[in-house]
Amino acid sequence: MAQHPNHPPASALRNLLTHEATGGLILIASAAIALVAANSPAAELYAATLARTVAGMSVLHWINDALMALFFVLVGLEIKRELLDGHLASWHHRILPGIAAAGGMIGPALVYLALNTSSPGTLRGWAIPAATDIAFSLGVLALLGRRVPVTIKVFLTALAIIDDLGAIVVIALFYGQDLSPPMLGLAASVMAVLIGLNRFGVTRLAVYIPLGLLLWFFVLQSGIHATVAGVLFALAIPLQRSPGHPDAAGSALHRLENALHPWVSFVVLPAFGFANAGVALVGVGMTDLMKPVTLGCALGLFLGKQVGVFGSVWLAVKLGLAKRPARTTWPQLYGMALLCGIGFTMSLFIGLLAFGEGGALQDQTKIGVLLGSLASAIAGWAVLRMCPKQAAPRRG
Repeated sequence: MAQHPNHPPASALRNLLTHEATGGLILIASAAIALVAANSPAAELYAATLARTVAGMSVLHWINDALMALFFVLVGLEIKRELLDGHLASWHHRILPGIAAAGGMIGPALVYLALNTSSPGTLRGWAIPAATDIAFSLGVLALLGRRVPVTIKVFLTALAIIDDLGAIVVIALFYGQDLSPPMLGLAASVMAVLIGLNRFGVTRLAVYIPLGLLLWFFVLQSGIHATVAGVLFALAIPLQRSPGHPDAAGSALHRLENALHPWVSFVVLPAFGFANAGVALVGVGMTDLMKPVTLGCALGLFLGKQVGVFGSVWLAVKLGLAKRPARTTWPQLYGMALLCGIGFTMSLFIGLLAFGEGGALQDQTKIGVLLGSLASAIAGWAVLRMCPKQAAPRRG
């Protein structure tokens, strides 16, 4: 449908209700293919391909450090847009999803820590179950069609965006290593130039992109994970404004966001899922499933998320801090809280930062994340499937 010239452009985040759901289904498929590959005669080829060195880094390293930087650029753009011109543009709209996101990060972290107190070497993974995978969760919602009100999808999207912001802060603060002051200084200098360009009204993406690549390189060498550069770069991209409309049709942020969106949804995230979801399940028994990391990730996502999200929403509404989203029921909100336990992409990513690539702890992380995410997806789908289409009269 052609867009009316007087209407502001729709953001990629607003298109999540359709396009991101499709991307989530493709992400599910890529994870399933990875599991099949890792448990088939092609397992050696699968591992060797990911370990193959290209331009000084392994294929897996390129996917996790370079391609995923594009994912974080898109996340940063969506966060900026929604805070300035979207569902999170006012404090009134930020309160409930913000409270839900905070509860949804604290709950899983506490569950993980409780199960790993006797294993100090694994405590570093506390943030693994604290993240929600927006593509995966909206992919499950897509399977339910019109049974789920749009307000549930909007609320889940807003919650997940704030959750992503929290995860980015956690990565920057807790998962850096061997920091290099010279490289940090160079990264800060490039960031200052990007901010200056924004302040002086420069809108040509051709000026920003080379500086973004330079920022990525310096951050990569600084000890802070390179994907943080993607978010910093995104925050410097201008969001132009026109009279009567917060976001002009020619906005640099709008153009970059929409250019990146299909690549991230249909290339970057499926590549990440295929590269990181593969884990050999042959010989895995109850002993392996009872490992602290496996249990912490699985129960953190499945129990910690639903209790943290739903409990914080219920408490906020009952205390009068916020109102329940329009045309929703408590059972629907509970089903949505269950879907928040799908932590696939960001959880696996934080697992890589916590325990490195390969090794027993990484395998335990993958198994736990897959089990917790799968249980959350099935339970959330079942609850929402059984909920009536029409919301009952709202009583708070």
